Amino acid sequence: MMRHSDTDDAAPFEAPSRSQQRRDALAVLELAETLVALPPSRLDALGLPEDVRAEIANVRRITAHVARKRQLAYLAKLMRRHGEEAFAEARAGLNHDRDHQRRETATLHRFEALRERLLSEGDAALTELFAQHPHADRQHLRALIRQARSEREQNKPLHAYRELFRLLRELSSDAD
Repeated sequence: MMRHSDTDDAAPFEAPSRSQQRRDALAVLELAETLVALPPSRLDALGLPEDVRAEIANVRRITAHVARKRQLAYLAKLMRRHGEEAFAEARAGLNHDRDHQRRETATLHRFEALRERLLSEGDAALTELFAQHPHADRQHLRALIRQARSEREQNKPLHAYRELFRLLRELSSDAD
């Protein structure tokens, strides 16, 4: 009997390792948990097989921890039977949502950084802002900055601070 060596060019098809199979199964289980957590309106848009949607509804009805965990495992098994291509659209939709959320978060961080610059640097940052948004109400913006600084110093509720954030977001949306 001849054994296959590593130097042969025509290597036979090798099945995925047991570790890879486990990682794949855990990825499907994670997708199942994500799908169960989605609102029904979002599930409709993902184009899932009907039996999977019915099982997701079953999992949602179960409140006992162990029973829910067991039912989630069954849902993942059902999903593995369908194959990866049946859930490609769902994965793509969920990845799009994550990308959109990251962009939104980055935008909010930019507004927060700009607000902090306006409060700390004062006129230099304000001049830059007016150069980017010449239609902005200068008087109102300056008053909000003064009020926000005052609120911070006196440990008062930060109404002007929040209003300044809203105004910066509006200026950006107006520019788009």
